[in-house]
Amino acid sequence: MSRPSSSPDATSDSGTVLVIDDDISVREALDSLFRSVGLRTRAFVSAHEFLQSELPPTPCCLVLDVRLPGISGLDFQTYLGETNIQLPIVFMTGHGDIPMSVRAIKAGARDFLTKPFRDQDMLDAVTDAIALDRRRRQSEKDIAAPREVFETLTTRERDVMILLAKGLLNKQVAAQLGLSEITVKIHRGRLMKKIGAYTLADIIKMADLLQLRDAPLSGPETGS
Repeated sequence: MSRPSSSPDATSDSGTVLVIDDDISVREALDSLFRSVGLRTRAFVSAHEFLQSELPPTPCCLVLDVRLPGISGLDFQTYLGETNIQLPIVFMTGHGDIPMSVRAIKAGARDFLTKPFRDQDMLDAVTDAIALDRRRRQSEKDIAAPREVFETLTTRERDVMILLAKGLLNKQVAAQLGLSEITVKIHRGRLMKKIGAYTLADIIKMADLLQLRDAPLSGPETGS
């Protein structure tokens, strides 16, 4: 499955509900329900059919039946996680039990509804899931530009930035990297210019945004 493309209107979209269920009556009923509150829908018979399609470039969620032809809904949830396809999932089933629901929720499902469910329960679950996906997309958008800037740094400048973000002083950074303190100051000045930072606090703020405090160092580098 292709990853969703970026879209300037993504955050303003009401959302799309992706439904996978092999029962046509369920698919049609959910399509009618979601469209009645202004949500877009796309329905699929199986996980295989779903994987042949393109993900919408807008906030969305997956309403997934547990029992499907081919791969089961629970196994498909595992597959999505392993392939880093990030979709909030609302499970539904006519044959649910507690261990099944616990497995789904522990793996990150937003809700687990047993058929027949109330329309409002499904709408509440889907609304919550789409809101979660909208926040995730906005977060990824917020860090896209800083990430591009960080990628322009040399490996040594990245190491210096990571260590400064951990709270080390220039001389401590120098000791850890096997550099002179003057060289560290030069790298620090260059990286600050590249990322548009004026103070150490600016460096730390960007490092936190990119979650660099626990990032590994690049390793030894000769000549710098």
